[in-house]
Amino acid sequence: MKRNTLTLLTGGVVLLIFVAMLFGYQVRKTESAVVTTFGKYSSTRSEPGLYFRLPWPIQSVHRFDNRTRNFAKKYEQTTTRDGRILMIEVYLGWRVTDPRIFLERFGGDLDRAESNLEILLRAAQNSVVGQHPLSDFISTNADELKFDDIETEMLAAIKPRAAANSGIEVVLLGIKQIGLPESITTKVFERMKAEREQLVKQFQGEGAAEAIRIRSEADYERDKILAEAERRATVIKGQADAASAAALKTFEQDPELAVFLLKLNALEQSLKERATLILDTKTPPFDLLKGQPELPAKTR
Repeated sequence: MKRNTLTLLTGGVVLLIFVAMLFGYQVRKTESAVVTTFGKYSSTRSEPGLYFRLPWPIQSVHRFDNRTRNFAKKYEQTTTRDGRILMIEVYLGWRVTDPRIFLERFGGDLDRAESNLEILLRAAQNSVVGQHPLSDFISTNADELKFDDIETEMLAAIKPRAAANSGIEVVLLGIKQIGLPESITTKVFERMKAEREQLVKQFQGEGAAEAIRIRSEADYERDKILAEAERRATVIKGQADAASAAALKTFEQDPELAVFLLKLNALEQSLKERATLILDTKTPPFDLLKGQPELPAKTR
Protein backbone atom coordinates (compact mmCIF):
# COMPACT_ATOMS: atom_id res chain seq x y z
CA MET A 1 0.00 0.00 0.00
CA LYS A 2 2.78 2.44 0.94
CA ARG A 3 4.69 1.58 -2.20
CA ASN A 4 1.64 2.26 -4.37
CA THR A 5 1.04 5.57 -2.61
CA LEU A 6 4.65 6.65 -3.17
CA THR A 7 4.43 5.68 -6.82
CA LEU A 8 1.26 7.72 -7.24
CA LEU A 9 2.86 10.77 -5.57
CA THR A 10 5.95 10.53 -7.75
CA GLY A 11 3.85 10.21 -10.86
CA GLY A 12 1.76 13.19 -9.79
CA VAL A 13 4.86 15.34 -9.27
CA VAL A 14 6.26 14.37 -12.64
CA LEU A 15 2.95 15.14 -14.30
CA LEU A 16 2.77 18.49 -12.53
CA ILE A 17 6.27 19.38 -13.72
CA PHE A 18 5.40 18.33 -17.27
CA VAL A 19 2.22 20.42 -17.22
CA ALA A 20 4.15 23.41 -15.82
CA MET A 21 6.73 23.10 -18.58
CA LEU A 22 4.03 22.72 -21.18
CA PHE A 23 1.80 25.56 -20.05
CA GLY A 24 4.24 27.89 -18.31
CA TYR A 25 7.57 29.65 -18.87
CA GLN A 26 9.98 31.60 -16.72
CA VAL A 27 11.56 35.00 -17.44
CA ARG A 28 14.83 35.76 -15.67
CA LYS A 29 15.96 39.15 -14.45
CA THR A 30 18.43 39.52 -17.33
CA GLU A 31 15.91 38.50 -20.01
CA SER A 32 12.98 39.72 -22.01
CA ALA A 33 10.57 37.31 -23.70
CA VAL A 34 8.27 37.59 -26.69
CA VAL A 35 5.29 35.22 -27.03
CA THR A 36 3.97 34.48 -30.51
CA THR A 37 0.73 32.68 -31.39
CA PHE A 38 0.96 30.73 -34.62
CA GLY A 39 4.00 32.83 -35.54
CA LYS A 40 2.37 36.20 -34.87
CA TYR A 41 3.18 38.56 -32.03
CA SER A 42 1.13 38.05 -28.88
CA SER A 43 2.85 39.64 -25.86
CA THR A 44 6.15 40.84 -24.36
CA ARG A 45 7.37 40.03 -20.86
CA SER A 46 10.20 42.13 -19.41
CA GLU A 47 9.61 41.59 -15.69
CA PRO A 48 11.10 38.43 -14.09
CA GLY A 49 8.63 35.75 -13.04
CA LEU A 50 6.60 32.67 -14.08
CA TYR A 51 4.00 33.14 -16.86
CA PHE A 52 1.29 31.03 -18.50
CA ARG A 53 1.29 30.06 -22.17
CA LEU A 54 -0.41 27.66 -24.53
CA PRO A 55 1.68 24.68 -25.55
CA TRP A 56 3.72 24.57 -28.73
CA PRO A 57 2.96 24.77 -31.62
CA ILE A 58 0.14 27.12 -30.64
CA GLN A 59 2.42 29.55 -28.79
CA SER A 60 6.19 29.94 -28.82
CA VAL A 61 8.44 31.87 -26.41
CA HIS A 62 11.47 33.76 -27.73
CA ARG A 63 13.94 34.88 -25.06
CA PHE A 64 16.47 37.67 -25.46
CA ASP A 65 19.31 38.66 -23.14
CA ASN A 66 18.89 42.36 -22.35
CA ARG A 67 22.45 42.85 -21.09
CA THR A 68 25.00 44.85 -23.08
CA ARG A 69 26.89 42.93 -25.76
CA ASN A 70 30.30 43.88 -27.15
CA PHE A 71 30.98 44.04 -30.85
CA ALA A 72 34.38 44.93 -32.38
CA LYS A 73 34.91 45.80 -36.01
CA LYS A 74 38.20 44.65 -37.54
CA TYR A 75 40.89 46.99 -38.90
CA GLU A 76 39.58 48.91 -41.87
CA GLN A 77 41.04 51.66 -44.02
CA THR A 78 39.49 55.10 -43.76
CA THR A 79 40.49 58.37 -45.40
CA THR A 80 40.94 61.51 -43.30
CA ARG A 81 39.94 65.01 -44.33
CA ASP A 82 43.46 65.80 -45.56
CA GLY A 83 43.54 62.68 -47.74
CA ARG A 84 45.57 60.43 -45.41
CA ILE A 85 44.78 56.72 -45.21
CA LEU A 86 44.18 55.58 -41.64
CA MET A 87 43.71 52.06 -40.25
CA ILE A 88 41.18 52.12 -37.42
CA GLU A 89 39.47 49.51 -35.23
CA VAL A 90 36.27 50.51 -33.43
CA TYR A 91 34.24 48.66 -30.80
CA LEU A 92 30.74 49.27 -29.53
CA GLY A 93 28.34 48.00 -26.89
CA TRP A 94 24.71 47.30 -27.76
CA ARG A 95 21.64 45.71 -26.23
CA VAL A 96 18.11 44.70 -27.16
CA THR A 97 15.61 47.32 -25.99
CA ASP A 98 12.49 46.22 -27.89
CA PRO A 99 12.32 42.41 -28.20
CA ARG A 100 9.26 42.52 -30.49
CA ILE A 101 10.89 44.74 -33.12
CA PHE A 102 14.17 42.85 -32.79
CA LEU A 103 12.36 39.56 -33.43
CA GLU A 104 10.43 40.92 -36.40
CA ARG A 105 13.51 42.58 -37.95
CA PHE A 106 16.16 39.90 -37.42
CA GLY A 107 14.15 36.82 -36.46
CA GLY A 108 15.98 36.88 -33.13
CA ASP A 109 19.31 36.14 -34.88
CA LEU A 110 22.18 37.94 -33.09
CA ASP A 111 24.59 37.41 -36.00
CA ARG A 112 22.21 39.16 -38.38
CA ALA A 113 21.87 42.03 -35.93
CA GLU A 114 25.65 42.44 -35.65
CA SER A 115 26.04 42.27 -39.44
CA ASN A 116 23.60 45.17 -39.68
CA LEU A 117 25.53 47.03 -36.95
CA GLU A 118 28.77 46.49 -38.87
CA ILE A 119 27.30 48.24 -41.92
CA LEU A 120 26.04 51.14 -39.83
CA LEU A 121 29.36 51.39 -37.98
CA ARG A 122 31.34 51.50 -41.22
CA ALA A 123 29.19 54.35 -42.51
CA ALA A 124 29.47 56.33 -39.26
CA GLN A 125 33.21 55.72 -39.09
CA ASN A 126 33.89 56.87 -42.66
CA SER A 127 31.65 59.92 -42.23
CA VAL A 128 33.23 61.13 -38.98
CA VAL A 129 36.86 60.30 -39.80
CA GLY A 130 36.45 62.09 -43.13
CA GLN A 131 35.70 65.31 -41.23
CA HIS A 132 38.97 65.27 -39.25
CA PRO A 133 42.62 65.71 -40.31
CA LEU A 134 45.26 63.12 -39.48
CA SER A 135 46.65 65.36 -36.70
CA ASP A 136 43.45 64.74 -34.69
CA PHE A 137 44.47 61.06 -34.51
CA ILE A 138 48.30 61.11 -34.61
CA SER A 139 50.32 64.08 -33.40
CA THR A 140 53.41 64.93 -31.37
CA ASN A 141 51.26 67.42 -29.47
CA ALA A 142 48.87 65.65 -27.09
CA ASP A 143 46.61 68.70 -26.99
CA GLU A 144 45.80 68.26 -30.69
CA LEU A 145 44.41 64.71 -30.27
CA LYS A 146 40.60 64.55 -30.34
CA PHE A 147 39.74 60.92 -29.62
CA ASP A 148 36.93 61.79 -27.19
CA ASP A 149 35.27 64.17 -29.66
CA ILE A 150 35.56 61.66 -32.52
CA GLU A 151 34.10 58.83 -30.44
CA THR A 152 31.21 61.05 -29.36
CA GLU A 153 30.51 62.04 -32.97
CA MET A 154 30.55 58.39 -34.11
CA LEU A 155 28.15 57.38 -31.33
CA ALA A 156 25.81 60.24 -32.21
CA ALA A 157 25.89 59.18 -35.87
CA ILE A 158 25.16 55.47 -35.35
CA LYS A 159 22.79 55.56 -32.37
CA PRO A 160 19.60 56.84 -34.06
CA ARG A 161 20.15 54.70 -37.16
CA ALA A 162 20.66 51.56 -35.08
CA ALA A 163 17.55 52.26 -33.02
CA ALA A 164 15.32 52.86 -36.06
CA ASN A 165 13.07 49.81 -36.67
CA SER A 166 15.53 47.37 -35.08
CA GLY A 167 14.86 47.36 -31.35
CA ILE A 168 18.57 47.93 -30.67
CA GLU A 169 20.30 50.61 -28.58
CA VAL A 170 24.01 51.38 -28.99
CA VAL A 171 25.11 52.39 -25.49
CA LEU A 172 28.85 52.97 -26.00
CA LEU A 173 31.45 53.31 -28.73
CA GLY A 174 35.22 53.68 -28.65
CA ILE A 175 38.36 53.57 -30.79
CA LYS A 176 40.31 50.43 -29.93
CA GLN A 177 43.37 50.77 -32.17
CA ILE A 178 44.79 53.09 -34.80
CA GLY A 179 47.44 52.28 -37.36
CA LEU A 180 48.93 53.43 -40.63
CA PRO A 181 49.50 51.50 -43.85
CA GLU A 182 53.14 50.60 -44.36
CA SER A 183 53.27 52.66 -47.53
CA ILE A 184 52.70 55.96 -45.71
CA THR A 185 54.22 55.20 -42.31
CA THR A 186 57.63 56.52 -43.41
CA LYS A 187 56.10 59.74 -44.74
CA VAL A 188 54.20 60.29 -41.51
CA PHE A 189 57.34 59.75 -39.43
CA GLU A 190 59.26 62.14 -41.66
CA ARG A 191 56.56 64.74 -41.19
CA MET A 192 56.60 64.21 -37.42
CA LYS A 193 60.40 64.57 -37.47
CA ALA A 194 60.09 67.81 -39.46
CA GLU A 195 57.55 69.10 -36.94
CA ARG A 196 59.93 68.26 -34.09
CA GLU A 197 62.80 70.02 -35.83
CA GLN A 198 60.60 73.04 -36.41
CA LEU A 199 59.73 73.11 -32.71
CA VAL A 200 63.44 72.84 -31.83
CA LYS A 201 64.24 75.80 -34.07
CA GLN A 202 61.35 77.74 -32.59
CA PHE A 203 62.52 77.06 -29.04
CA GLN A 204 66.11 77.93 -29.97
CA GLY A 205 64.97 81.20 -31.52
CA GLU A 206 62.88 82.04 -28.48
CA GLY A 207 65.83 81.17 -26.21
CA ALA A 208 68.23 83.36 -28.20
CA ALA A 209 65.74 86.27 -28.12
CA GLU A 210 65.30 85.83 -24.36
CA ALA A 211 69.10 85.75 -23.88
CA ILE A 212 69.47 89.00 -25.84
CA ARG A 213 66.73 90.62 -23.76
CA ILE A 214 68.34 89.51 -20.49
CA ARG A 215 71.79 90.73 -21.60
CA SER A 216 70.33 94.08 -22.70
CA GLU A 217 68.62 94.53 -19.34
CA ALA A 218 71.82 93.55 -17.51
CA ASP A 219 73.91 96.01 -19.58
CA TYR A 220 71.38 98.74 -18.93
CA GLU A 221 71.41 98.09 -15.18
CA ARG A 222 75.23 97.96 -15.18
CA ASP A 223 75.53 101.28 -17.03
CA LYS A 224 72.94 102.80 -14.73
CA ILE A 225 74.79 101.65 -11.59
CA LEU A 226 78.18 102.82 -12.96
CA ALA A 227 76.76 106.20 -13.90
CA GLU A 228 75.25 106.61 -10.43
CA ALA A 229 78.56 105.55 -8.82
CA GLU A 230 80.53 108.03 -10.96
CA ARG A 231 78.07 110.77 -10.09
CA ARG A 232 78.35 110.06 -6.38
CA ALA A 233 82.14 109.81 -6.63
CA THR A 234 82.25 113.19 -8.40
CA VAL A 235 80.07 114.74 -5.69
CA ILE A 236 82.20 113.23 -2.89
CA LYS A 237 85.41 114.28 -4.59
CA GLY A 238 84.04 117.81 -5.04
CA GLN A 239 83.08 117.96 -1.37
CA ALA A 240 86.50 116.64 -0.36
CA ASP A 241 88.27 119.14 -2.60
CA ALA A 242 86.18 121.96 -1.12
CA ALA A 243 86.95 120.81 2.45
CA SER A 244 90.61 120.39 1.58
CA ALA A 245 90.78 123.85 0.06
CA ALA A 246 89.11 125.36 3.13
CA ALA A 247 91.46 123.50 5.48
CA LEU A 248 94.48 124.47 3.40
CA LYS A 249 93.39 128.09 3.50
CA THR A 250 93.12 127.89 7.29
CA PHE A 251 96.47 126.13 7.64
CA GLU A 252 98.17 128.74 5.43
CA GLN A 253 97.23 131.39 7.96
CA ASP A 254 99.33 129.64 10.69
CA PRO A 255 101.43 126.67 9.45
CA GLU A 256 102.92 125.96 12.90
CA LEU A 257 99.47 125.72 14.49
CA ALA A 258 98.32 123.47 11.68
CA VAL A 259 101.24 121.09 12.19
CA PHE A 260 100.61 121.08 15.92
CA LEU A 261 96.91 120.24 15.49
CA LEU A 262 97.71 117.46 13.02
CA LYS A 263 100.17 115.92 15.45
CA LEU A 264 97.70 116.23 18.29
CA ASN A 265 94.95 114.55 16.25
CA ALA A 266 97.29 111.72 15.24
CA LEU A 267 98.34 111.23 18.84
CA GLU A 268 94.71 111.12 19.96
CA GLN A 269 93.85 108.47 17.37
CA SER A 270 96.78 106.25 18.36
CA LEU A 271 95.95 106.41 22.08
CA LYS A 272 92.21 105.78 21.85
CA GLU A 273 92.57 102.27 23.22
CA ARG A 274 94.73 101.17 26.09
CA ALA A 275 98.18 100.31 24.85
CA THR A 276 101.82 100.32 25.92
CA LEU A 277 104.04 102.10 23.41
CA ILE A 278 107.83 102.17 23.32
CA LEU A 279 108.68 104.97 20.94
CA ASP A 280 111.28 107.45 20.17
CA THR A 281 110.06 110.79 21.53
CA LYS A 282 111.71 112.50 18.61
CA THR A 283 109.29 110.85 16.15
CA PRO A 284 106.27 113.01 15.30
CA PRO A 285 103.62 113.19 16.66
CA PHE A 286 105.02 111.57 19.77
CA ASP A 287 107.52 114.38 20.21
CA LEU A 288 104.61 116.21 21.86
CA LEU A 289 104.98 113.85 24.82
CA LYS A 290 108.50 115.05 25.50
CA GLY A 291 108.22 117.62 28.24
CA GLN A 292 106.15 120.76 27.82
CA PRO A 293 105.30 121.22 24.15
CA GLU A 294 106.11 124.54 22.72
CA LEU A 295 102.91 126.07 21.45
CA PRO A 296 102.83 128.24 18.40
CA ALA A 297 103.19 131.92 19.08
CA LYS A 298 99.57 132.77 18.46
CA THR A 299 98.31 130.17 21.03
CA ARG A 300 100.35 131.54 23.94
